[in-house]
Amino acid sequence: YNAEKIPKGLSNYHKKTSLCLGQGHALVDCTVTPYLCRLDTPLSDVPYVRDLTNEQRALKEKEKGDWGKLTKEEKLALYRLAHKQSYCEMRQGSSEWKTVLGQQIERAIDRWVDLSLMTLFFPPSVFGEVPHTLSPEWIEKQTQRMIDMQVNPIQGFSVYWDYEKKQWK
Repeated sequence: YNAEKIPKGLSNYHKKTSLCLGQGHALVDCTVTPYLCRLDTPLSDVPYVRDLTNEQRALKEKEKGDWGKLTKEEKLALYRLAHKQSYCEMRQGSSEWKTVLGQQIERAIDRWVDLSLMTLFFPPSVFGEVPHTLSPEWIEKQTQRMIDMQVNPIQGFSVYWDYEKKQWK
């Protein structure tokens, strides 16, 4: 592991057991509660910005005083220290659905082209002969056998067979 990326304040034991690979292949301390910004938990218990700059520390000290003396920009900056997005910003839609839909359409077209090319360029001899169970005679015998056995008489195709007249309803 890269010693430069290890968070400060961890003992040697913690360096070996509590570090895991995060996004971007950076080492992350898994013992620290992560910041969550989701619609079902809009107010995270953990602040968004943890490592404060000198300006942010001064603003946090100013926060402890009278809020009437804070400007609108300072209040917004304090909010952004605690939260990445507002609830309205989280609810705002994204255009990710366009990417997903485009990928699904592309896959469907690829499959259609693959099947078309396969049937054009591979003669039936490649696939072998059609099994005898797909012949019309076999299917007729199989259907008659299922009717004789009264297979699935409530919801199956036996519902459509009239057993007295011996014909389809």
